[in-house]
Amino acid sequence: MAARVCRYTTAPALSPRLTNLRLISTPPAPSDSPPKTTHFKITLRRSAISLGEKKKGTLAALGLHRRNQTVFHPHKPDIAGKILAVKELLEVRNVPESEVRDKLQQREERKAPKGYKVVGSRVGGLDGV
Repeated sequence: MAARVCRYTTAPALSPRLTNLRLISTPPAPSDSPPKTTHFKITLRRSAISLGEKKKGTLAALGLHRRNQTVFHPHKPDIAGKILAVKELLEVRNVPESEVRDKLQQREERKAPKGYKVVGSRVGGLDGV
């Protein structure tokens, strides 16, 4: 499976350090026009326990506090710079707007199904039963 390499080509000039930013993203969708990637999906894969305070602060600025935690950030040069500062600890993917989830949505997706269905209650009466 070949990965697509994305480069920044935004209107404002980026610093020379950020011009070579290459992030591996998901393969393009098989449709005619692939969805435009607008956000980074950032997952902390390695612990920052033995690292310095600057790198720990960078992770906190990205909103990452524990391993396997995932956050979404828009494509912006300051976010890209933070990613580059701690790139060896992170897994980064480019995702479209439709895949962006907030903290509560991610929690709901992880929950297991209940395994039962409520058809009525004694307080409200049984609906048709």
